[in-house]
Amino acid sequence: MPQTTPYSSKFNPSTYSSSHSHRQPVEENYGGLHYRDNKLVSGSLEALIQLLVPTVDYYPDKRIREIAPKIVQLLTEWTETFPYDFRDERMMRSLKEMTHRLAFGDELSRRAMQRLIQRLLRKLTTLGQYEESLATSSAASTMDRPLALKSKQQLVRREECVLNLCDDPFVFAQQLTHIEMERLSYIGPEEFVQAFAKKRPSDNHKSFFSKRKVSNLEAYVEWFNRLSYLIATEICMPVKKKHRARVLEFFIDVAQECFNIGNFNSLMAIITGMNMNPVSRLKKTWNKVNTDKFDILVHQMDPSSNFYSYRTALRGATQRSSTAHTSQEMIVIPFFSLFIKDIYFLNEGCVNRLPNGHINFEKFWELAKQVSEFLSWRQVICPFERDRKTLQYLISAPVFSEDELQLASYESESPENNLERDTRRSLRSECFFENPCLRH
Repeated sequence: MPQTTPYSSKFNPSTYSSSHSHRQPVEENYGGLHYRDNKLVSGSLEALIQLLVPTVDYYPDKRIREIAPKIVQLLTEWTETFPYDFRDERMMRSLKEMTHRLAFGDELSRRAMQRLIQRLLRKLTTLGQYEESLATSSAASTMDRPLALKSKQQLVRREECVLNLCDDPFVFAQQLTHIEMERLSYIGPEEFVQAFAKKRPSDNHKSFFSKRKVSNLEAYVEWFNRLSYLIATEICMPVKKKHRARVLEFFIDVAQECFNIGNFNSLMAIITGMNMNPVSRLKKTWNKVNTDKFDILVHQMDPSSNFYSYRTALRGATQRSSTAHTSQEMIVIPFFSLFIKDIYFLNEGCVNRLPNGHINFEKFWELAKQVSEFLSWRQVICPFERDRKTLQYLISAPVFSEDELQLASYESESPENNLERDTRRSLRSECFFENPCLRH
C-alpha cells in the first residue's frame, strides 16, 4: 500500500532544517485519505480499500495482468503470513472453493493453488501437533507435581537435579533459548489481533486475553511462569546452605548468559524466580553469594522509567540482529509480557476511528510495525546444539506451588518472627491434613 501522497515528489523535506523543528505539519487530503507531512494518517474504510486495488499507476508487478495470478498472489501472501486464519472450517472451505474455480481458467494458477494448500496443511498439522504436545506435557507436570514435605529430600537426590544434569551456565542458557524460540515460532500474528479484540458486554472473562484462538500466546506466558517457579523450586530444595548457594550462583550465571545471547524473556523469568519471597528471604544463603553480577542484571530489567534500561538493551540487540554475521547474533527474544502490554496499551490508548469517521491508519501502522518486528525475531533458527536431557527437565520437571515454596523456604531457614512462624505452622497443618501419609 502506498504510504505517501500522489504528489509526493513535490514535497521536499530537505527544505525544512532542524532549526524549524516547531513548524506546523503539512496536512493534505486526497480522495478521502488524510496525509500529514506526506505520510498517510487516516482515511475512510472505502478509500483505504480502494488504495489497495491495483491501478495502472500502482502495482508491485505491472506484468501481472490476469485476474487468476493476482488472486493466487493475494492468497499466497495471506496463507503465508496468517496461516492460522484457515483453522476456521469456513475459511478453508472458501479457499478450496476458490481453488476449484481457478482450475477452469489457468493451469499454472491451479497448480500454484494446490501447492499453496499443501504448504498450508503442513503448517496447520505441525501447529496441531505442537499444541497437543503442550497439553500433554502440561498435564503430566501437574500430575507429577510433588508436595514439599513429602518430596524435598527425594528431589534433592533425584538424578535430574539441575546441577547434576547440567552445570554449564552457557549450555543451560542455550537450552532455554531453544524452548523460547520454538514457542515464539508458533505464535501467529493474527493472535495479537484476536487477543485484544473488543469483548462483547456479555463476555465476562477475567483472563488478560480474550478466549479467541490465542492458545499459543497463553502457553508462552505460562512457560514464563513455569520457569520462574522452577528456578525458585531448585533454590529452595537443597537442605544444606552451601548447596543452595551453589544453585543461586549457577542461575545468576545462567541469567548473565541469557542476557549475552539476547534472551530477555528467560532472563526476566530467572530474576522473577530469584526475587520471589521464599527465595529472597533466605538471607544466610544469599550471604554466601557474590551478588554484584545479579544486582547489575536486576538493574538492567528494572521497571522504573517504563523499563528504560531494558528497552535500551533491546534496541541494541535488535541493531545487532539487523547487522548480524552469524545466526547467534540474530537472536532477539523480548520480555514477552511487556511486549504484549505495549501492544495492548497502544491498541486501547488510540481510537480505531477518528471523529470524522476515518480509520485511524496511523494507529494500525504502528501496531503493524511492532508485530512485523516480532515476526522477524521469531523467524530466526536457533543455532545451538540440543541437550535432550536438559530440555526434557526444563519442560517436565515438577515444580513447587506457591505454598510449597514458602514451606520449603521455612524448612531451609527458620522463621524470623511470629508472623512467619504462624505461617509455617499453618502450611504444615494443611499439608498433613491433605496428605495423611505424611503423618508420623
